[in-house]
Amino acid sequence: MVLILFSPFGILLLLILKFTGEGEVFYKQSRMGQDGEPFGIYKFVTMVKDSPNIGAGDITLKNDPRVLPFGKFLRKTKLNEFPQFINVFIGEMSIVGSRPLVKNQYDMIPEAFQQKIKLLKPGITGIGSIVFRDEERFLEDNNEDSNEFYKTEIVPFKAKLECWYEKNASFWIDILLIITTIIMVVFPKINLHKYFFGDLPQHPLFNPE
Repeated sequence: MVLILFSPFGILLLLILKFTGEGEVFYKQSRMGQDGEPFGIYKFVTMVKDSPNIGAGDITLKNDPRVLPFGKFLRKTKLNEFPQFINVFIGEMSIVGSRPLVKNQYDMIPEAFQQKIKLLKPGITGIGSIVFRDEERFLEDNNEDSNEFYKTEIVPFKAKLECWYEKNASFWIDILLIITTIIMVVFPKINLHKYFFGDLPQHPLFNPE
């Protein structure tokens, strides 16, 4: 139903992408899913071709030169994520779940956390996606070695957040995560998750007082 209702607006985005940038519309990337099985995640194109092999690789930095002009709008509004409803439709993803990572980032997850995360079906949104909705800002603040910072700080903390969800997952938690996602897309500076989920894992860099 969501795909059908969104289709008129989706066609408009498709046409804009087709006639701007490099003429590409969809981007399919291999991600690690439930039980550690890889699958292809769908997104609207926001970056230049072969971007994983250019610059910061799989990490996107703030004001990353690989991001196309219209891609900046799609990323800011999170509309680039909408084709993942195709993944939901075919059963590879859920609306709420853990955020699926590319393999090299998935392999960075400590084994104890990885065993819990692989039980979850990956989601379009989730607590990790919400807390790190502006991941580029954290990388910009620590850009001396963004890849090392991502490996030693971001990935382990994301894993703790996903394990929190694995432990607390329920219909009510999913509803709150969906509501939080919608509100924070419109008002990105409101840290609504701090009010809804008071027992989240803490990190001094990502949960400043």
